[in-house]
Amino acid sequence: MKQTQAAGADTFAPFQQALTQGWEKALESFQLLGAQSPFNAHGAASQLPRFSLSPEKLQRLQEQYLSEASDLWREGFAPRALADKRFAGDAWGSNPVSSFSAAIYLLNARTLMGMADAVEADEKTRSRLRFAVEQWMAASAPSNYLAFNAEAQKKALDTQGESIAKGIQNLLHDVQQGHVSMTDESAFEVGRNVGTTEGAVVFENELFQLLEYKPLTAKVYERPLLLIPPCINKFYILDLQPANSLIRYAVEQGHRVFVVSWRNPDQSMAHYTWDQYIEDAAIRAIHVVQEISGQDKKGGKIDTLGFCVGGTILSTALAVLAARGEQPAASVTLLTTLLSFTDTGVLDIFIDENFVQFREMQMAKGGLLQGGELASTFSFLRPNDLVWNYVVGNYLKGETPPPFDLLYWNSDATNLPGPMYTWYLRNTYHENKLAQPGALTVAGEKVDLGAIDAPVYIYGSREDHIVPIGGAYGSTQLLSGKKRFVMGASGHIAGVINPPANKKRSHWIREDGKLPSTQPEWLAGATEHPGSWWTDWSNWLKTHAGKQIPAPKSYGKGSAYQASEPAPGRYVKAKA
Repeated sequence: MKQTQAAGADTFAPFQQALTQGWEKALESFQLLGAQSPFNAHGAASQLPRFSLSPEKLQRLQEQYLSEASDLWREGFAPRALADKRFAGDAWGSNPVSSFSAAIYLLNARTLMGMADAVEADEKTRSRLRFAVEQWMAASAPSNYLAFNAEAQKKALDTQGESIAKGIQNLLHDVQQGHVSMTDESAFEVGRNVGTTEGAVVFENELFQLLEYKPLTAKVYERPLLLIPPCINKFYILDLQPANSLIRYAVEQGHRVFVVSWRNPDQSMAHYTWDQYIEDAAIRAIHVVQEISGQDKKGGKIDTLGFCVGGTILSTALAVLAARGEQPAASVTLLTTLLSFTDTGVLDIFIDENFVQFREMQMAKGGLLQGGELASTFSFLRPNDLVWNYVVGNYLKGETPPPFDLLYWNSDATNLPGPMYTWYLRNTYHENKLAQPGALTVAGEKVDLGAIDAPVYIYGSREDHIVPIGGAYGSTQLLSGKKRFVMGASGHIAGVINPPANKKRSHWIREDGKLPSTQPEWLAGATEHPGSWWTDWSNWLKTHAGKQIPAPKSYGKGSAYQASEPAPGRYVKAKA
């Protein structure tokens, strides 16, 4: 037994070293990207976590590894089929060296991930270690290197080297533009073929432009609908193409639609705070929409919708107004929104006191969080799909990625003011104070989300890696109005942008309306429905929109709110 354990230790010594190196390489990768390490506020790769490995799990991994490695060596360079899509092409199967290198890589990757799972440490250290090893393994795949990528080699031969020349051109282009191309960005222009729903800017200040959209029906509901999108992205995710535009869909359903278009911050906005985003943007937008629609008189209300961080901003603004004795919302829709930050998924590995303090030291008193840094962070949450897939296609194979509106939007980065970002980082993700009644003071008022008096439609995506489904469901336990929770298939964006005409995916609804304390309990009593959740939301929203009235003949109202420029406005066109 002692000999077996000793042999196991010798066999796995390189893997234990690799586990530590995986952590170090992940830290180095973040520094090379220009981003701060999510693990160490000072960017030093030397501060490694303390952990041990379960001897029982280690022995099982050793036995499995030796068995599979023996099988590989016996097969030698024989052709083999590999299930991993990175190595599934015919060229990999017909090239024995590349095929063997891929098989060895996959075995080592499985073993290292198994060792990460066998670590005995606190949950955050385990998650961080797993993330670090995932980053290293994704970066070290043989498909990422021309010397091993059989498909890239074959293409180079078939094109007589033209693919390599094109790959170098693509690399130089991406270096100049500052990010890896995920789509043919030259195929899109905001206002020309994305963000094209007809409308006008009816109000603007330093933080946002307010867009009003032209009615497509003879009558509209008396209560307008105000949409607040995330400020970490641009609003036209809700208005990509006519066929997949949530904005156009709402207009077609007879709603008078207004949308906040956030300004892309530059140095002149480097001192803007969270309070200003609430007071001068969200609350200002609510009041302007009330005035334009005539709902500012006699306690009139409007329907509201917030997406992602926009939902957090909207909810905070409504809580501030509730503290002032105002209840302007006839309804609240929250799409993939976090209000309770107890379940933040993989993003939790980035946040600890050292990291928050470092960010505060950097920019709490002024500065900008660059959009490119945000974009890199989100891309590396799914490195194979959103990073290395494009490195291989663009540079090794010399391919131009096809036009795709969603990926064009994904590459259209936005900055954030440092004081606003660091306040949000500490008080929500790190300390979860928004979920605690009275724990935060915003715009001079104590915030209590339970004081918002409005029915709420809460949507979460089942495979969301940014707002996990459990995190989205957490809002049901904080808000006091009558609530309806709906879960959709797919992820953070694809789950939301799912028009009914596409007849794609599914959504889940609990017909008895019960909202137990956890999402798995809710799901146990839910029923799956094919297709988009948009129809269910539309039917719900109409019950809160009031009576129908003749559609307005012009944008805005009087001399105070006149159309100043066509939608989508100039703010959304500013580049980070």
